[in-house]
This record gives sequence, C-alpha cells and structure tokens, in this order.
Amino acid sequence: MAACDARGISCEGRDIDTLDICDAGAVKRWIDDSRPSVVVNTAAFTAVDACEDNEEQATAVNGTAVGHLAAACNEVGALLIQISTDYVFPGDANQPYEEDAAVAPKSAYGRSKLCGEELARTADRHLVVRTAWLYGRGGRNFVEAIRGQIDAGAPGLEVVADQRGCPTFCDDLSDAVLDLAAAGSTGTLHAVNAGDTTWHGFAVEIARLLGSAVTVAPVATGAVPRPAPRPPYSVLDTGRLEAALGRPMPPWQDGLRRYLEQS
Repeated sequence: MAACDARGISCEGRDIDTLDICDAGAVKRWIDDSRPSVVVNTAAFTAVDACEDNEEQATAVNGTAVGHLAAACNEVGALLIQISTDYVFPGDANQPYEEDAAVAPKSAYGRSKLCGEELARTADRHLVVRTAWLYGRGGRNFVEAIRGQIDAGAPGLEVVADQRGCPTFCDDLSDAVLDLAAAGSTGTLHAVNAGDTTWHGFAVEIARLLGSAVTVAPVATGAVPRPAPRPPYSVLDTGRLEAALGRPMPPWQDGLRRYLEQS
C-alpha cells in the first residue's frame, strides 16, 4: 500500500478484519464493486510450524481462497498477482532454483502454497511471484528476533548455519511487484534480493550493522528441531525477473541496511 501511495497508484487494501478471502461470496462482491485492474494477494497463513497441525486451515487460506480470487478476477478482467514461496521446492538443490524446476514441498505450508499457485493459474491473467526469507516493518521477523536478543543483552547467539537462502526486504519486493505489473509480466517469476547467505550469515550482518560485538555461533539445524522441515537450500534464480525489469533487485545486505536505518 505504501509503495502504491508513493507512486500515486490508486489502491484499496483489505485485511482479515474487513475481508475473509476464504468467503467466496465476499471476495466476489468486493472485486465486483471495486473493479480493480490488478489484485495482489499477500494474505497467507505463514506460521510454518503451526501449518503442520492445521494443514486443512492452511490449505483453505493459502490454496482454496486463491481460487476464489482467481474466479473473481476473471469476471472483471483483472490481473491476479499471487505471492508464493521457496517452500514449494524440496530444498535439496545445489544451484539456484529456476522457475521451471520440479516442485516437491516437504511441509504442510509448502503444500498449501503450491495449491495456491495452481489455483492462481486458473486466472486468465496471472503472475505468481515466489519470494523468500521476508522481513519488513509491522510484523514479527528474523531481523527483529535477532535485534531483540541483542537489545536484551544476550551474551551470545546460536543461529542455524546449514540452511541457505535469500533474505528479502519487503519494500524491495513491493517495488518489484509493482514494476512487474507495470511491465505487463505474467506467468511465474522469482523475486528476492540479490545474493544469498545462511541464517547465521544473516545474523552476523545484522549484528554488524547494529554495531554489536555479540558472538554469533553457527549451529546445525538438528540442534534446534522444529515441527516443520526447513529446506536446506532455497536460493532462487532471478534471471527471469532481471530480464523483465532490466535490473536485479538490490543486494540483500543493502536491503537490510535500509531496513535497519528506517526502523
């Protein structure tokens, strides 16, 4: 919404308090009344571990509801932009995943988001944007978790060092999504900040930019077991995005610096 406002784009936002996307009738009424040219779906059940015990609910929000949006978009000729995730991949690659790589989600969250991708493609005009390792203002995220521990005086941190991905600043993703919409892009694209690192490397950079001398020790995933499996490797290839926009997204370190300066 802020990115739209900054560009002078007329936009209308809805959250769960004013629209339940699982309600097909409500979705249809809203889109019929608003007659948008583009619908960007950022709504999702993103509590990855909670999805393991609530897969039916996760699929309803992340999957079935996307079908409601697609059907409503078809009635007014709108482009549906569906925000998806690296979790649709198995995470066992050793080079960046291209858009056409085989999907094989290992978690309930990943399966529900893959369902959403498939239903988004029932929209006559659609763009599936896969992204990863998001952080931004207004919600819980990894950067704030690390900053919170540093501010609390933690003598040292232990952070997983055997999962690799692409930290992505929501502001940069928003700009990329709007640029893709303006360029008329459709199909499936990957949009992440340039470069990749591990969660440990991400935490080290956070501490450095905060001017903290806290020790950040690397640990294995097995040392911090979680209900949902995490992909060991989820770096996304952005060649298609760069061809569409004529540029890559900014380096992840630059996105992190700007986020910390603004928050």
